[in-house]
Amino acid sequence: MLKAWHLPVAPFVKQQSDRLSITLWLTGDSLPQRVTLRAEQDNEEISLPMRRLKRQPEPGVTAWRAEIALDQGQPRRRYCFKLLWDNRQRWFTPQGFSAFAPARLEQFAIDAPDSGPQWVADQVFYQIFPDRFARSLPREAEQDNVYYHHAAGHDIVLRNWDEPLTARAGGSIFYGGDLDGIGEKLPYLKKLGVTALYLNPVFTAPSVHKYDTADYRHVDPQFGGDRALLRLRQSTFREGMRLILDGVFNHSGDTHPWFDRHQQGADGACHNPESSWRDWYSFSAEGQALDWLGYASLPKLDYRSESLLNEIYRGEDSIVRYWLKAPWSMDGWRLDVVHMLGEAGGARNNLQHVAGITRAAKETQPEAYVVGEHFGDARQWLQADAEDAAMNYRGFTFPLWGFLANTDISYDPQLIDAQTCMAWMDNYRAGLSHQQQLRMFNQLDSHDTARFKSLLGKDVARLPLAVVWLFTWPGVPCIYYGDEVGLDGNNDPFCRKPFPWDPEKQDAALLALYQRLAALRHRYPALRYGGCQVLYAEDNVVVFIRVWRQERALVAINRGDACEVVLDASPLLAVKAWLCKEGSGALHEDVLTLPAVSASVWLGR
Repeated sequence: MLKAWHLPVAPFVKQQSDRLSITLWLTGDSLPQRVTLRAEQDNEEISLPMRRLKRQPEPGVTAWRAEIALDQGQPRRRYCFKLLWDNRQRWFTPQGFSAFAPARLEQFAIDAPDSGPQWVADQVFYQIFPDRFARSLPREAEQDNVYYHHAAGHDIVLRNWDEPLTARAGGSIFYGGDLDGIGEKLPYLKKLGVTALYLNPVFTAPSVHKYDTADYRHVDPQFGGDRALLRLRQSTFREGMRLILDGVFNHSGDTHPWFDRHQQGADGACHNPESSWRDWYSFSAEGQALDWLGYASLPKLDYRSESLLNEIYRGEDSIVRYWLKAPWSMDGWRLDVVHMLGEAGGARNNLQHVAGITRAAKETQPEAYVVGEHFGDARQWLQADAEDAAMNYRGFTFPLWGFLANTDISYDPQLIDAQTCMAWMDNYRAGLSHQQQLRMFNQLDSHDTARFKSLLGKDVARLPLAVVWLFTWPGVPCIYYGDEVGLDGNNDPFCRKPFPWDPEKQDAALLALYQRLAALRHRYPALRYGGCQVLYAEDNVVVFIRVWRQERALVAINRGDACEVVLDASPLLAVKAWLCKEGSGALHEDVLTLPAVSASVWLGR
């Protein structure tokens, strides 16, 4: 049987001066007579003959090689392999063999040169919902100011840290977490292995979640104001930690002076057709403002307005640019519901404006990291380089939910086996360049979903399997605050509980697992930069390998009973020795012995 191996990393891909050397490995009884490399030059297909190398990379393995010129063409180098016999042909792509030529966007892809932020793949991110992570003492008076929350129809409610969260008025309940509290906990985060923070919105807004922005240029007084953010930024600089902010540019809040629904003297667009901000929003023929998904407190911004474009991203002192400049010098933006942003109350010309935001960010801070929030398929934006990465719900979170928790994003039942899970994840990855895969933002859950621990229900013993997967799959891992100590909670608001700082309320074993895996990821480049090949996916068991130069990381996930798995012979497994770095079980030649409900990581060179 014919078998082929190629990953878009060394030893299969090597850059030499202005040429990219690309190698395919083959074994089998009926090897092709010719192999050609299907590549591109300025989006036009070209066919390059590959030469068979005399030297075998491994016994029984033949190697074919061709070179792509890097001094011409587009930076994203897409390619696949055409295998030819005297009477037939086959194609080899990231998803294996095909009898016909693959779609353009489902081929191997390497960015050479790679203009994306180089620092991202090395990070372990930590997402913080500021009101619920840590409360500093002493506090300034305005941090505990009680005010009327128009969207809720009553005053906000202040609670003590140890009071239980309830379903009542979730957007109006404050526990007093703030930015100085985050700063005080940086030593904890460093010990955890965190190197980068993503904060939910910190700008002035009436709700606890702050997605109803009232002022994009100032930090909410409840979080400590501008000075608190500056203190946190200086602390992260000292600790060598990155920091990205949440940009809510699809809509503002209705209390923003631009809109001024409650007529607080700003002469906003809501009630005044002559307002200078009127064309920053869309209105129906009856004069009703168009909002986001029926939330009247979140009026949609209308990107037909030239002055709005200048304010949000295009102008030299735009909001996007402002927070990336000194003294803030933020490392990037997470863009909220960015696929919905656009003109005339909808998403018209969306891609143009998302690309404009990213371009402004890069002009201001070339290494800025721009991450889009997409619960659906984000590849349209990524393939157009409108973003650096996306929150990887579709390519990571949801397949994991289906395989380990048997649910989908609608919380409907979804029972999938290992083969389906890996086909899903590999199909999604196939549409992205290798570098984009490494920068995808992987999470088990977030402030917008139930906690993964709660989704598991009676299968909570599978939680460590997901944690191992998070730190070993291509992409940058992000821990949602509290996951590492076993915080649970169903959908909003219960997924936003205060962090349990009392050690008696923490899962010490789970915390230790997170610490070990973060350390493992920081230590081994294969887990940060490696190509990924699924070696086995049947029933309850997934086995994949990360490859980086001579280093290998083998990961086995077993959601079911104890079993033995026989791996197909592969030159990728040819290492001097395998060392088990996490989990238990045994690996002898091509046989894996796996305990029930387990995850294991082996390293080899």
